[in-house]
Parts: sequence; C-alpha cells; structure tokens
Amino acid sequence: NTTNRQVTFCKRRNGLLKKAYELSVLCDAEVALIVFSSRGRLYEFSNNSVRSTIERYKKASTGSSNSTSIVEINSQYYQQESAKMRHQIQILQNANRHLMGEGLSNLTVKELKQLENRLERGITRIRSKKHELLFAEIEYMQKREAELQNDNMFLRAKITENERTQQASIVSPGAEFDTLPTFDSRSYYHVNMLEAAAQYTHHHQDQTTLHLGYESKVDPPA
Repeated sequence: NTTNRQVTFCKRRNGLLKKAYELSVLCDAEVALIVFSSRGRLYEFSNNSVRSTIERYKKASTGSSNSTSIVEINSQYYQQESAKMRHQIQILQNANRHLMGEGLSNLTVKELKQLENRLERGITRIRSKKHELLFAEIEYMQKREAELQNDNMFLRAKITENERTQQASIVSPGAEFDTLPTFDSRSYYHVNMLEAAAQYTHHHQDQTTLHLGYESKVDPPA
C-alpha cells in the first residue's frame, strides 16, 4: 500500500544518500545524486555541485568521436571484472581438486611440497579439533556418571530408610516381648552342662558319705 511504499522509500533514500556521502569522502570521488519521490519531491546530494557534476557528465558523454562512450566503458569494466571472477573461480576449483588428490600431473615438486605442507597443517588442525571435542565429550560423560552415582546412592539411602521404617512399624505392636531374653543355643547348652555337673557332684558326695559310713562300721574298735 501507499504507507508501506513511503516507509520503504524513506529508508532506501537515506541509505542511498549515506552511501553517496561515504563514496565521496572515502574515495575522493565526485558524486551527484538526484532522487524524485512518487509525489514529485526532489532529493539531491553532491559533494561539489549537482549542476557542475551534470555539466561534467554531459561533456564526458558528448566528447570527441574518438572517445569511448560511458556505456562502452562500463561494458568493458564489467567484462574485465567478469573475467577476473572466472579466473578466481578456476583457481579455487583447481585448488580444491588438488586437495582431493586430483589433477596433480601439472604440479612441480615445489608446488607438491607446498600442497603437502598445507594438507599436513590442515590434518593437524582437524585432529586438534577432534581431540578437543572428544575431551569435552569425555568430561561431560564423567560428570554425568558422577551425577548418576550420586543419584543412585541417594535412592539406595531412601530405600534403606523406607525398609527400616516398615520394619519398625511391623515390630512395634509386639514391643512387650522385647523384655524376654533372646534364646541362645550356646547359653542353653552351658546351663544344661552346669546342671549335669552339679548333679554329678551331689551324687558323688552321697556315694562318698555312704562309703565312709560303711568303712566306719567295718573297722574294729581300738
């Protein structure tokens, strides 16, 4: 709509004026900018004078018959730039093929050595990055293992605590039986042995008394 077009126009116009100013200051170029809005309003910029720049343009475009027109100059410039770009693309493609081990037949020993050094440096950086990532992964796994161990210990402690609580709740109704001594087979065995020993001693004493009495009856009087 009209509002959006007006907002876009203001933004683009300000950006264009800023670029024209930077071009004139940074590159010491003579710049003249003329903009008409959709409403017919004029906006212009020039580091010298718009009129003088236009006159200079007219002189350059209507020069002698031997001079080349602006269109031809621009065409030649873009052709040269296009050729440069194609050459750079070809260089990058060849370099990429060389890194893949292809198209090495035209390289000299010096170029092959340089390529080898580049590959070795690249491999060193790749291995360094790989080891860095592996160490970070190992550190994370160790940290995670410690956290899991702590969680496991905590859960075991909770389980033990719950078991003790359940046992206490089961034993508590019969707490009155806790006063009774605990049965021990070893203690029971020792008690029986003591009773048997006491009975044996008592029986032996009785036998001795009887025997002594018998002897006192048999001996003749003095």
